[in-house]
Amino acid sequence: MEFDLGLLGFAASLSLAGIGSALGMGFAGQAAIGAWKKCFATGKPAPFTLVTFVGAPLTQLFYGWILMGSLLSSTESPAKVFAAGLFGGLAMGASAMMQGKAGASAADALAETGKGFTNYLMVVGLIETVALFVMVFLMLVV
Repeated sequence: MEFDLGLLGFAASLSLAGIGSALGMGFAGQAAIGAWKKCFATGKPAPFTLVTFVGAPLTQLFYGWILMGSLLSSTESPAKVFAAGLFGGLAMGASAMMQGKAGASAADALAETGKGFTNYLMVVGLIETVALFVMVFLMLVV
């Protein structure tokens, strides 16, 4: 059996995006749980909307999966497919991780003040845009 470098690119696009999603959701999830704890301890209502910030990094996993599908049907060289999968997965994973960190701050701020949900969501959305652009631009290249 011959080694195909492109197969590593397929795996990298999904796996690295997934790792970033897991880390980002972990960061935001920890902050949401801490924020809810503070709310419960002080008798304030615990906002369910914090789940929005926890779930936001999950979408990068889907972008990695979509890119993987595009790479699977690509007729480009295995080296180009590998590079697109590796660097695309890294970029999407980093986007998810940083989105989770921003979501963690947003969860804490919203639980404390009860204000700013739309502003916080805009920041999380801007970070998401990085992953979307990477996916689309790489799909155009391969």
